[in-house]
Amino acid sequence: MPAAAAPSPGPTEPRPSDPATTVHEAGARGRDRPVGRVDLAASAPRYWPVPILRAVPAIALGVAITFSPDHSPRVGLLALGVAGVVGGLVLAVGSLRRLDDPSSRTLGLVQGLVGLVVGALALAFSGGGLPVLVALVTTFALVTGALELVTGLRRRRRTPLARDWTTVGAMTLLLALAFLVVPPDYAEQLGGVEQIDGVLTSSTVLVGLLGAWGAVVGVYLVIAGLSLKWQTGADAATDAAPQTSADGVQHP
Repeated sequence: MPAAAAPSPGPTEPRPSDPATTVHEAGARGRDRPVGRVDLAASAPRYWPVPILRAVPAIALGVAITFSPDHSPRVGLLALGVAGVVGGLVLAVGSLRRLDDPSSRTLGLVQGLVGLVVGALALAFSGGGLPVLVALVTTFALVTGALELVTGLRRRRRTPLARDWTTVGAMTLLLALAFLVVPPDYAEQLGGVEQIDGVLTSSTVLVGLLGAWGAVVGVYLVIAGLSLKWQTGADAATDAAPQTSADGVQHP
């Protein structure tokens, strides 16, 4: 008798994936994407307007103090008040809307709120004199500088934002150090070769340092924002360019 024909195989059913293989593939994909980098890398292209907007009140503070003949504590408090309120609002809103990393977003929000509160206090107590100016500037510079420095150090080598945060935080801490070093009763009689009349007081020095800090930080923030915009734009163009494989075939 002829042998019975073997039954034709039916449609192949998909085999359930091996859990060990799935875990291995997921681990391999995870190794290709460093932990903590994804959110920050996605935020960088959208964050560049924030440094530029932060630079506006800082530069305005520097220009107002530099070109004002009056370096009294009242002028310093008014300048600090406006810059603190506007800059703090910009930083708080910008961090909430343009940072995806929860930790960096929280630190940026707290930093912005501190600047907002200190600025409001400076406007409310603009007639408080030199002790109020020293207390508010020192508090503002210590807290916001430390927060921004910590944010940058925690994200170093993970995002181009870290370098800018670290630099601005360090410069702000230097402002606090300067306000702590200058004696409140400092007074130096002017004169010398140029025979300039007047007295260089601690108020003149401290308000001048506040204006210098605003000018330097403001210019740096403009450069940082534009550099971030150009860098992320160049990276996007590179990623979008077709790539040619070894066999001469272009892949998008």
